Amino acid sequence: MEGVGTAKTAMPATSPLAGEPIERADAERLAGVLKAIADPARLQLLSLIQSAPEGEASVSDLTPPLDLSQPTVSHHLRILTEAGLLEREKRGVWAYYRLVPSTIAGIAELLTPPRKRATKRAR
Repeated sequence: MEGVGTAKTAMPATSPLAGEPIERADAERLAGVLKAIADPARLQLLSLIQSAPEGEASVSDLTPPLDLSQPTVSHHLRILTEAGLLEREKRGVWAYYRLVPSTIAGIAELLTPPRKRATKRAR
């Protein structure tokens, strides 16, 4: 995967906390990814997938813990996948989802103030 996120949702190069103005297009891309995460059910999905034994899960694994219908869970997974937060792998009739670590790390990096980043690296 090139950069962070998909080509459609590539993360901006400049952090909104870097001390310089962020370009409108970059702000819109970052806001789209953050909007995908902002739903409580989607945050739960990310957590469930990350904590799954193999670090991946199918819709049938995710539906019971959320107490949501299969179409609703599939809808949330599609949004997270389009935002570049999840990868989807089709195996037979099942699709399995796993986190895209580079996207998650990219979001954390963009939202960490520069002084905090320098301190973290110095340790």
